[in-house]
Amino acid sequence: MKRRDEESEIDRLPIDLLAHIFSLLTCFKDLAQASSVCVKWRQGVKESLARRERLSFSGWKMDDESTTRLVRLAYSLKELDISRSRWSCQITDYGLLQLSTAKCIANLSSISLWGSTAITDKGVVSLMSTATSLQNLNIGGTFITDESLFAIAESCPRLKTIVLWGCRHVTENGLLALVNKCGKLESINVWGMRVPLDCFIGLLSISPALQIQPKGMLINSERFNMWPVY
Repeated sequence: MKRRDEESEIDRLPIDLLAHIFSLLTCFKDLAQASSVCVKWRQGVKESLARRERLSFSGWKMDDESTTRLVRLAYSLKELDISRSRWSCQITDYGLLQLSTAKCIANLSSISLWGSTAITDKGVVSLMSTATSLQNLNIGGTFITDESLFAIAESCPRLKTIVLWGCRHVTENGLLALVNKCGKLESINVWGMRVPLDCFIGLLSISPALQIQPKGMLINSERFNMWPVY
């Protein structure tokens, strides 16, 4: 019979090693269960999250509260993926408002909100206002408007790539502001948008090196309209 003063082998592991083991877990349900085992394991889970540079909730059934709770513990986070699929993360404006207060958001280089149809400009504007180091943004499949692009243009000067796939409520005004303000922008995906072809040609007159995706959409165009540069 095991004596009371004997520790199990796993209980002898230092916190740092426990944190490393927990960092290998990809299932957030497993992390939650591990966190409830004991105080030492809870601390190990917290430290494992603090070390992570990438979190992806795509494919996991997450809500605003659980997503925010985990992101707030991820102090070293650089890449955040909260894309939506049929049974996965369903973030709302409330969730984005809460996320915008997390310390790691200002250091994020990549965010994906792909297909998050429950969000509006309200949540996106709040999140973008603190994501000042952002370089890559995927906001395709959402119902954002120019208001979100204005906020991105003002707050994200380091932006290099943006996916606006299917964002049919965005107009040429939002795109113009984005390209004028984000001088490091290299690529923009505009598939499925309801914007005149002349708009994209005009964007190239502002930034000739800009890659407009999908490739070939401007192949038959030879005329460049001049757009104002602010």
